Amino acid sequence: MFVDIHCHLSFPEFDLDRNEVIERLKLAQLSLLIDPGIDVATSKKSIALAQEVDFIYANVGLHPHEAAQPIKASVFDELSALAVLPKVVAIGEIGLDYHYADYNRLAQHDACREMLRLAKSLDLPAVIHCRDAWEDMLHILSEENHSAMRGIMHCFSGDTEIARECIRKGFKLSIPGTVTYKRSLLPEVIRAVSLDDLLTETDAPYLSPVPYRGKRNEPAYLPIITEAIARIREIPLEDAARGIARNANELFRLPGL
Repeated sequence: MFVDIHCHLSFPEFDLDRNEVIERLKLAQLSLLIDPGIDVATSKKSIALAQEVDFIYANVGLHPHEAAQPIKASVFDELSALAVLPKVVAIGEIGLDYHYADYNRLAQHDACREMLRLAKSLDLPAVIHCRDAWEDMLHILSEENHSAMRGIMHCFSGDTEIARECIRKGFKLSIPGTVTYKRSLLPEVIRAVSLDDLLTETDAPYLSPVPYRGKRNEPAYLPIITEAIARIREIPLEDAARGIARNANELFRLPGL
């Protein structure tokens, strides 16, 4: 019973063989897939896919790359309307990304705060994208903190200290295929935190695990990530999969996992 809590299955990279990809993930024993939006258009596609397939759910999001300029109020209005539709289970992906030199820091901050407030107003988890921006991200989360704040650090890339701070703020750490890479810091993090704080994702079509690195990623590869977590924590695969599915159930409030 494996769970992929962040997979862009609605992206164009899967347009030619999406049905086949879905059949392969079923054979791989995935019981849950969450497809996140990164803007209004992709959020609509995520919701449409979720409404077609019973075990797929959607997030409504605004990726920091979409905040190259200040976001118009009408965009937030559209996202707010989408976020209350059936099968939407979180707000995300949202956050900060300073990796490329032309990022707009202020616009990203404003968009991130607005989306965090939307998550609060709807009592939904927030799915955070953070790349090369941990200090500012943690600062914003501290300022926007509230008693029910919860969510996911998508494709977690921080060290153990950052991991513990994220957990203190109510966030679980989502482990992608990079855990299988030779220079990954994730094994140290996985050993340092509780299994209760971990989730799994492919972030497909990106970040394929070894031995598929360099090829298009897909959700059928998710068990490789869970196997890596089980091996690092020295526990049976079944215990790792069961615990991670339970974490997803508790966070997204989904029955039957």
